[in-house]
Amino acid sequence: MAVQHQDGTLLEVERVKAPLPPLYRVLLLNDDFTPMEFVIEVLENFFYMGREQATLIMLKVHNEGVGICGLFPRDVAETKVKQVLDFARSHQHPLQCVMEEDR
Repeated sequence: MAVQHQDGTLLEVERVKAPLPPLYRVLLLNDDFTPMEFVIEVLENFFYMGREQATLIMLKVHNEGVGICGLFPRDVAETKVKQVLDFARSHQHPLQCVMEEDR
């Protein structure tokens, strides 16, 4: 986009794209005590997953020890981790939720 002044000079506007902020993975970690149904409830309520997708991720956590809940900007990821941990503790479950920078 160019802007022309009354004196005839022409100014060019240079658009610079700012880099996107880094994204963080929010992960659920397996334990031997948290019920599978509770993990599904967490995925549905905090990560807005449907029942089928939540079940698949719960099974991944159960079988592989960790499952990815989503990719978020840092502040959103931190909030999700805190919400999940608070919810799990309020229901007396040791479910662990962590975040790591996406590479």
